[in-house]
Amino acid sequence: MLITKRNQYALRAIFELAKHNGKGPQKISEIAQAQAIPVKFLEVILNQLKGSGLVESKRGFYGGYFLVRQPSKIAVGEIMRFMERNQEQSQCVALVPEINCPFKGECAFFPMWNKVKDAIYKVYDETTIQDLIDTEKKVENCQ
Repeated sequence: MLITKRNQYALRAIFELAKHNGKGPQKISEIAQAQAIPVKFLEVILNQLKGSGLVESKRGFYGGYFLVRQPSKIAVGEIMRFMERNQEQSQCVALVPEINCPFKGECAFFPMWNKVKDAIYKVYDETTIQDLIDTEKKVENCQ
């Protein structure tokens, strides 16, 4: 199952906000630089994420973006589902929309791909943003 750049950037943006949680709003330019995300793309993604109930923004010189919830209360699966909400709903794991599929989603592979998707989302749902922060700290301590 492929993860789009858009979804990767959304996860990275929330991850960066989480790393600075409680330290005030983060500017788009700071998030973009820390996570190697193009600024223009990040602007669009953060604006979309405001609709998720996970991210808010504050205007002005001291403004920027911040998390609404604690990183330990945000599952990766929640972010992924939010970012995928407008994608083709009848798309299989092979990334073929049902309308373009010669089998109309009724192939021998479809049940297997659904199991793969379920397994992936189980990992996403069991992983919080805080888990990712903790993993990064462990990796940094090992270097």
